[in-house]
Amino acid sequence: MKQPIEGIDFYYNEQGLMVLTEKYHLERGYCCGNGCRHCPFDYEEVSEPRRSQLIAQRKSNDNSTEEK
Repeated sequence: MKQPIEGIDFYYNEQGLMVLTEKYHLERGYCCGNGCRHCPFDYEEVSEPRRSQLIAQRKSNDNSTEEK
């Protein structure tokens, strides 16, 4: 895999942690099971109950964004 590019494949959040983008995950091609913020694979490799929590959190965030 190619070297990740800041602003395209990842960014740094408010705490200074690197966050991988959806584009990066799609190029990788699978869920790693870490519960990544931008996982496009519906957290398929994350164990329950964490998987259900992440999906609910994402839906809640999507709903709050749509209301604005």
